[in-house]
Amino acid sequence: MADENQKLYIEMQMDELKESLESEEDALQAINEARIAQLKATAAKNNREKNAELAKLYENAAEYEKELEGFEKELEIINANKLKDISNVLAQMLPDDERNYPQELKAVVVAGWTEFVEMDKAHPVEQLEIIKETDFEDIAEKLSATYPDYEGDFETNVKNILLKRWDNLIAIKKEHIEEEIEEIYIAGLKPSFVKRIYKEFHGIT
Repeated sequence: MADENQKLYIEMQMDELKESLESEEDALQAINEARIAQLKATAAKNNREKNAELAKLYENAAEYEKELEGFEKELEIINANKLKDISNVLAQMLPDDERNYPQELKAVVVAGWTEFVEMDKAHPVEQLEIIKETDFEDIAEKLSATYPDYEGDFETNVKNILLKRWDNLIAIKKEHIEEEIEEIYIAGLKPSFVKRIYKEFHGIT
């Protein structure tokens, strides 16, 4: 009987030890899981901060790319339409409450024609005055009516001023993008990689 009791006592101790070990294992597992979760959170935070720094490197280039795309669309519209329709088509295709297309286009033409008059000496100052007093849509028609014997084509002249201006804007933006890309190369990074991080960081598809 004593042996039986001893056996039962030993079994009880073994069970208690087993339960104790299982509790310790559970506790250790819980601690490990908490540590792993903390490490993952720290890694995610560090990765987010690193990506934010990388994305910042592409901010200027991305802005220039957006502006370039806008200028290229505007140039396409200028190329494809008659002078009197350009401002209306721009407003329809690229609506922007902050833009006054007729005013912007006229300012470009005035600047270009001023160069004709003052630098090239190719046109009389009176033509410039007519342009200043006329709505953009009516410039070519007004000049043609005032100078019926003009051997050139006022529509072409005005349009060429616009095309030259937009070609210059596009060239400037492309140059700016190239400069930003060069800065990324200098930093020892691939621009394509930085651009991908920028798009991912900002949720751009």
